[in-house]
Amino acid sequence: MIRICSAVFLAAIFVAAPHLHAAVSASKISGEIDKLRSLSDHDRPIATIKAANEIAALPAGKEKLQLADSLSHLVTEGDQGHDALQAVADALSNALAQTPVPAKGDQPPMPYMDLARLARYEDVTVSLDDPLYKKANDILAANEADIAKADFTLKDLNNRKWTLSELRGKIVLVNFWATWCPPCRTEMPNLDAIYNHYQNEGLLILSITDEDSFTVDSFLRGKNYHPPVLLDPGGVVHKEFHITGIPQTFVFDRDGKLVGIAIDQCTQRQFFGFLARAGLQPE
Repeated sequence: MIRICSAVFLAAIFVAAPHLHAAVSASKISGEIDKLRSLSDHDRPIATIKAANEIAALPAGKEKLQLADSLSHLVTEGDQGHDALQAVADALSNALAQTPVPAKGDQPPMPYMDLARLARYEDVTVSLDDPLYKKANDILAANEADIAKADFTLKDLNNRKWTLSELRGKIVLVNFWATWCPPCRTEMPNLDAIYNHYQNEGLLILSITDEDSFTVDSFLRGKNYHPPVLLDPGGVVHKEFHITGIPQTFVFDRDGKLVGIAIDQCTQRQFFGFLARAGLQPE
């Protein structure tokens, strides 16, 4: 959690940045975005807000939109705080308002979907008045309805079968991940610690990957990761859950009701928030 003094500093940056950084080039902003993952948990939200406001000060155009959308993919990693999320949402909304993207087929372009995810799952405010943004929200709502009634049977690395609908009575976190995904690897120790601590209270974590067993087994060897790792050959369950990026986590309560969706890497505190919604109060 960011200390009060840091929050005040963030607010000051948020207000002043459009004036301070109006002349910053798109290439410089791109370089700042590339470095975000290397920053500490304290410095990253400050840098994210700075980049968001620099993007907002750019002239309208595709380059501005691409930068804003790229930043939206990174701000959801971990717990960067509401100010960072809102700053990025504002930058992306502003870029889309200035440079709308025409639809290809019946799906809204990615920036509209990314903005809708921020609004729907990260509790930010978006005022964009665009039919494609509305359609993106409608698609996410329809996807949630599909996921709420989803079921699957998959085998783990030990060839044991797991069927979601047979797990009533347990709180189930369904986590989609892959060995090549840095945010997935970052959150695995948190998932492991939570699973080890709360499995006796009825918590089950199912880690699902569409990679082959050799790749997954080689990656996990020596890591002492305890949650069951399920194999999804062909990505059938990925499609059933409308997975377009990883990690993603879906939380079902003891009655099998979908109560939470995480669209990116989570901290322990964020996972605890989902568990509370499912009726498990972490110590």
